[in-house]
Amino acid sequence: MASTMSNTFEQFRSRIRHFVEQELEPVALKVEREAVIPDEIVEKMRQLGLFGMSIPKAYGGLGLTTLEEVIIYEELTRTNACFRSRIGTSNGIGSMGILYDGTDEQKRRYLPRIASGEWAAAFALTEPNAGSDAANISTRAVIDGDHWVLNGTKQFITNADSAHVFTTLAVTDEKKRARGGVTAFIVEQGMPGLKTGPADTKMGLRGSHTHELVFNNCTVPAENVIGGAERVGHGFKTAMRVLDKGRLSMGACAIGASQKIMELCVARVKGKLAGGEPKENLQAVQFALADMATDIYAARQMLHHASTLRDNGRNVTHEASMVKVFCTEMASRIADRAMDLFEEEGSLTRNRIEMFLRDVRLYRIFEGTSEIQRMIISRNLLHQ
Repeated sequence: MASTMSNTFEQFRSRIRHFVEQELEPVALKVEREAVIPDEIVEKMRQLGLFGMSIPKAYGGLGLTTLEEVIIYEELTRTNACFRSRIGTSNGIGSMGILYDGTDEQKRRYLPRIASGEWAAAFALTEPNAGSDAANISTRAVIDGDHWVLNGTKQFITNADSAHVFTTLAVTDEKKRARGGVTAFIVEQGMPGLKTGPADTKMGLRGSHTHELVFNNCTVPAENVIGGAERVGHGFKTAMRVLDKGRLSMGACAIGASQKIMELCVARVKGKLAGGEPKENLQAVQFALADMATDIYAARQMLHHASTLRDNGRNVTHEASMVKVFCTEMASRIADRAMDLFEEEGSLTRNRIEMFLRDVRLYRIFEGTSEIQRMIISRNLLHQ
């Protein structure tokens, strides 16, 4: 696939790979230890245009295709996953609802600021009783004159501490709910009644912060309904369009991590061979490497094919779910094999295997669990 990309894109990809190797890798363990990305790194990500990869050039972004974007994510996730997470919501679930369904005025107001990295965007969907089951949200929005009043709690909101804009889903018609009763709002940080809770303590992605958001009579101007008054009740459709792309992004992240894990394993086996370990003693290990490479090759073809279909205008809900479940479960298998290959040393943070093991496990939850993906896939098969 990469051979079909433009020279301009390949140059950009090379810049990102150099950035990962020279700037991100040296601080990867420091970020894991301190749970914060240095400001100077975030600024360099802004300068590279990484906050606006998916936003059209007309709004100041890079205007990358889906295929180009997932390839860049593969590069960025060859190191600590939190770096990709820091820009991920601005390129995907936080901003795409505005791009897909927003009014012209909303696009002009928000997209250039998001693309430049001046404003970060986040996605407020998940709730204590509604994670992968997005149709079960309980946050309510009631119209009151020229504004809406939101009440409810969202949780595990990525980049909530740095976000200026939240694409927020709330129920506006209890009877209709997902069938015309959920609305998407643009909620800005600082609007009355919005409170951000403390950062969650997580097993992985420690430098990527998630928080609870509390809407307590939060007042949002009526013009902040994504798409305007005529899009009231269409928020669930907006969310599902956003999540299709997000699932492809998760597949890319899983592949990038898997590629790096395999490279670490290859280096370790080469070291054993160079140290005099007989090749016949390492046959099982060599077979494990072969299985890793085969899985990564298959996963990458799935991801790139589905991304190309999306770029060609196809609805890829079915394919995105298959990519998401296959790639993320593959990454967990590869990380688990790597722990066996590294033996006791795999548990040492300096070798990064245990960090990848924890991080890739979360990919199976983000953008909908494996169980949700299988429900989507099987439903599509049975309704053909």
